Amino acid sequence: MGPAFLRFLLAAVLVLVSASAQTPGSGPGENNAARSGRPTEPATPGIPVRDDVTKKACGSCHQADKEGNLTRISWIRTTPEGWQEAIKRMVRLNGLTLKPEDARHIVQYLSTENGLAPEEAAPVAWFLQKRTLQAETEIPSEELKRACASCHPYAQPNSWRRSGEEWKLLTDMHVGYFPVAEFTAFRNGGRGGGGGGGAAAPGAPPQRHPVDLAVEHFTKNAPLHTPEWAKWKASMRPARLAGRWILWGDQPGKGRVLGEVTIAEGASANEFTTKISYTEMQTGRKFQRTGKANLYTGYAWRGRSDSNGTSLEDPKAMREVMSVSRDQSTIEGRWFWGGYEELGINAKLVRANEGPQVLGLDTYSLASGASKQVKIYGERLSVAGLKPTDISMGNGVTVTKIVSATPSLVTAEVAVAKDAISGPRDVEVNRAVATSAVYIYDKVDYIKVSADSAIARLGGNTHPKGYVQFEAIAYHRGLDGKKDTPDDIALGPVQAKWTVEEFLARFDDDDKDHVGSINVETGFFTPSSEGPNPKRKWGTDNFGDVWVVATFNPPGGDPAKPLTARSYLIVTVPLYMRWDQPEVAN
Repeated sequence: MGPAFLRFLLAAVLVLVSASAQTPGSGPGENNAARSGRPTEPATPGIPVRDDVTKKACGSCHQADKEGNLTRISWIRTTPEGWQEAIKRMVRLNGLTLKPEDARHIVQYLSTENGLAPEEAAPVAWFLQKRTLQAETEIPSEELKRACASCHPYAQPNSWRRSGEEWKLLTDMHVGYFPVAEFTAFRNGGRGGGGGGGAAAPGAPPQRHPVDLAVEHFTKNAPLHTPEWAKWKASMRPARLAGRWILWGDQPGKGRVLGEVTIAEGASANEFTTKISYTEMQTGRKFQRTGKANLYTGYAWRGRSDSNGTSLEDPKAMREVMSVSRDQSTIEGRWFWGGYEELGINAKLVRANEGPQVLGLDTYSLASGASKQVKIYGERLSVAGLKPTDISMGNGVTVTKIVSATPSLVTAEVAVAKDAISGPRDVEVNRAVATSAVYIYDKVDYIKVSADSAIARLGGNTHPKGYVQFEAIAYHRGLDGKKDTPDDIALGPVQAKWTVEEFLARFDDDDKDHVGSINVETGFFTPSSEGPNPKRKWGTDNFGDVWVVATFNPPGGDPAKPLTARSYLIVTVPLYMRWDQPEVAN
């Protein structure tokens, strides 16, 4: 360890002290004033903290000014998960002690007064809902990708709003806690930096470091005060969610899910209890659960439900991260479980009202030139004397026969014309309508696996396994007639055949024989145990990388030329160290 590294380490410690332990009475623009020459008054007005519990718990370190602002806190906004993560860090590192009820109160208060508007939270919803198979594609530049996404998803900083000074202090905190970030992510041409330049060419303008570009970007695009937050704060109102709701969702690998959720008010404001029942429509399996939930910021539903189940199909504990619509008529998001939250249901709750409602069909799409029996699910459908002409799916689709009809389920025969226009169709039953409930297509042009790449984790001995549920999604080429363009239409999952093939990374690679197995019918991948495996060369663990391949023969296609798609799967060791796992439903 050379003198230069020791000097760097000492500087990092001083930065950490500067960023996390401000002097009494200072504002966010003051604790760096001496080293930066910035004025002592913060440039951005803060958000005063008015809550006594929050001031008592936080005020010993975060000092108040004459406006009621608390240092750091008043210049930050984030999600309920972000606030819980911050409180956990204060407990671990700064000696904060809190009663559980006080911690819950503070998260609720700060999420209400210093939260995100629905429009601000929407881009990071996948991150909060633990959609591990979703690729992060919205990173604006390579510099931001390096500065932020080298260590965590870009959605992590994008789920916060801060003043410009707070964004600078955040980077200081990173250097203090994780000094290696200065070399690997923040600076151009540092040790282990993986490229990024170095010295600028003669005559060229000086290069700007990724960290400086990141601070500039977030200061501009994720500021403390935004029109979205101002509008939401003005319109935020008590959530009146008690009542009966219809569950209409889908579970990857299982298909449609139908059920109902009864929501009742809990012991305190923004607390609710739930009774849940639902059925897997493909298998007919029925499930019963009870739960509790908190609502934050007027729309952010965070819940947990329990059952007597002990299997992957019926887990004992299930978490819920959803968002209530502005008119409080729908609640959408994800219910998830598993050792790594990798299994789940895409859930949509629709308020059961006094009028008829169409929820959707048992199928995602219909082929032109074909006839098929379909099931139309709904609530309080008007079916007395129902005729085929009372059901509409747009031009080119004819209902030829009503097979059976109840207020919650209509079974009908439909015929799709050969020249029916491809695209989404509304489904109407006696003036009750579900928009874009089914797609019409003339041909399945290609398929994709639900993720271009995925990670599974070995386990079963001391740590849980991390499973992967793959799906094959059919696509239509869209109006432009070209494949892989923005107007392509996803036609829904199809029944593909699944195999695992070797990803040749070295001579005599044998990963596919040891990493695990995939269900040929459902695409469910089960990793092997950790190992070590004496049957493997050098007795290694069962890790490795493979291709997961889907093969599908579309109706009317050439059996000798099936459609194929694949995903790159890494099977790695268990996650031995877990960082903050916010569970704000508790």
